Amino acid sequence: MAVPVAFFAVFFAYPVAAIVGRGLKADGVWQFGRFGEVLARPEIRDVLWFTLWQALASTALTLLIALPGAYVFARYDFPGKQVLRAVVTVPFVLPTVVVGTAFLALLGRGGLLDELWGVRLDTTVWAILLAHVFFNYAVVVRTVGGLWAQLDPRQEEAARVLGASRFTAWRRVTLPALAPAVAAAALMVFLFTFTSFGVVQILGGPGFSTLEVEIYRQTAQLLALPTAAVLTLVQFAAVGAILAVHAWTVRRRERALKLVDPAQTARRPSGAGQWALLGGVLLSVLLLILLPLAVLVERSLGGSGLAYYRALTSADANSGTFLVAPIEAVGNSLRYALVATLIALVVGGLAAAALTRRAGRLVRGFDALLMLPLGVSAVTVGFGFLITLDKPPLDLRTSWILVPLAQALVGVPFVVRTMLPVLRAVDARLREAAAVLGASPLRAWREVDFPLVRRALLVAAGFAFAVSLGEFGATVFIARPDNPTLPVAVARLLGRSGDLNYGQAMALSTILMLVCAVSLLLLERIRTDRSGEF
Repeated sequence: MAVPVAFFAVFFAYPVAAIVGRGLKADGVWQFGRFGEVLARPEIRDVLWFTLWQALASTALTLLIALPGAYVFARYDFPGKQVLRAVVTVPFVLPTVVVGTAFLALLGRGGLLDELWGVRLDTTVWAILLAHVFFNYAVVVRTVGGLWAQLDPRQEEAARVLGASRFTAWRRVTLPALAPAVAAAALMVFLFTFTSFGVVQILGGPGFSTLEVEIYRQTAQLLALPTAAVLTLVQFAAVGAILAVHAWTVRRRERALKLVDPAQTARRPSGAGQWALLGGVLLSVLLLILLPLAVLVERSLGGSGLAYYRALTSADANSGTFLVAPIEAVGNSLRYALVATLIALVVGGLAAAALTRRAGRLVRGFDALLMLPLGVSAVTVGFGFLITLDKPPLDLRTSWILVPLAQALVGVPFVVRTMLPVLRAVDARLREAAAVLGASPLRAWREVDFPLVRRALLVAAGFAFAVSLGEFGATVFIARPDNPTLPVAVARLLGRSGDLNYGQAMALSTILMLVCAVSLLLLERIRTDRSGEF
């Protein structure tokens, strides 16, 4: 536990505490009255209200659209099912900057709707809600659908034999079994939308601001650290409550259910109603997921072939935006993400091993510590890096390693959650047998544990790589102008006027989308859990 605790203490707790301290301290005295001052301001209350209601609306809309998809993937067998499962998961691993850019190409100025019908939805709440559904569709499909596929359908059939209608049987038998999975999926969607940054920043315009966006504005634009500190603590408390409720729902999901092999429950659709349901789900996937991605690719070509892609190789064409050619952001992002993945695997792997071998209140607290980066504004972490890691012995402000360290903070929770169930499933008697035969602890791990968890380790590495590649909130502060990452480069291009900047943003977003999609397809091939559940 020592290495993960030290890592989080230095690169998470210290920067965040420094930001909060600068915002809430004056002459060495804590000014807790600033909470009342900040939260009493009408514009801050508007931000809090918008953050809450858009997250609730996004969650409800996602459940409404994605639950039929979860049923289709769980119960129907049709050609191309596995490919389509991977396709609907692509948006989840896409950086939020790319999601915002894709919907900007569909709904914004000069977008597909603007060209066809003269309709623009950017800078409206509908663009934000639709982008959130696009991003979180896979969370519901794979979390709920993964469990739904393992429920024994004979239980519902027995209720039908006893006289229940189809709806009554579903409501009395299937829904109670699915309720914890639906609750868990809803809470995760709410968490992702409550802390939304890139989507709101790109699509919402100046009229809409979530807590995360407001923290960025107060920190980067207004340098109002007291306000940013208060909002950071408010967001941290809210997300902590969400994670606590989510942990409770996960424990409920672990209660005994009669589960079967998913291959036994899937069947080909029969009858007009089932084919209509399958067709409706495929149409929703086409319009909601494939269309924005296709429009993004089409706009990157711009009707002039590869002109925007060729412009990415020229620093002269972007002298007002970048110190280097934008295409260098691709290499920067890949290098940063690889280093961040390595750091996340070491820290997260050690943490997962510690959680497997020990129990008690201390370990539960340690487990909660690992999830904290999901509950604190990435903007706060990034700005905290700048003001704390700038003097010996940790003078890293001008070092390239700063970006991978920030990205690894977000990757560690994914590594832990992927590795922990597999490590807990390893029979401890195998290690004991190896020890009796003379193996050292290191050799026992190499010969016993590693072969069993190797595939899970690769999956964890893939998720950490994809998350690191798309990290934006912290990186936007610490990425140097001569070494931008892909999400930062896209945001900078979108922040400048002109067709060339817009086209290059689309081209870079397409490149980032393809890299993330390839990572996901590789994960689909090597993941150990064939149920499709996160």
